[in-house]
Amino acid sequence: MSFALSMPRARRYATDEIARDVVGRMLRPVLVVLGIVVVLAGILIAPLPGPGGLPVIVIGLMLVLRNSFKARRHFVRFQRAHPKMVFPIRRLLRREPEVFAVAWQQTLRIERLLLPARWRFCAKSRRYVRRRFRTAGEG
Repeated sequence: MSFALSMPRARRYATDEIARDVVGRMLRPVLVVLGIVVVLAGILIAPLPGPGGLPVIVIGLMLVLRNSFKARRHFVRFQRAHPKMVFPIRRLLRREPEVFAVAWQQTLRIERLLLPARWRFCAKSRRYVRRRFRTAGEG
C-alpha cells in the first residue's frame, strides 16, 4: 500500500492541491513565452492570403492572457480605450467562440473600408440570401 493511499482523504486532497499549485506556478511563465511566440508567428503569417494569421494570434493571446496578470490588466485598459477594435478578439476568446460570426463581421467591415458601395459583394449576397429565405418560408 502506498503512502498517499494510507493518508486521510482530506489531507491527500490538500497535498494534491499544493502540488498542482506549484506546478501551475512553474508552468505559467513557460506558457506566457509560448503564447508570445505563437502571437509573433501569427503576425508573420498574417500577410499571407486567407485568414491564417488571426486564429493563430487569438490562440497566442489566449495563452498569454490566461497566464499573465499583467498582460490581462493591459488588455483590459486597451479594451476600454478602443472597444471597437478589441470586441472581435474578445468574442473569439470566449469559452464557445463565435468564429463564423466574427469572421463574417470582419469581412463586412473590411469590405466597407476598402470597396465602394457598388462593389461590395458580401453585403449584397447577404441581402439576397435573406430575401430568398424569407420568400421561401412564406410560400
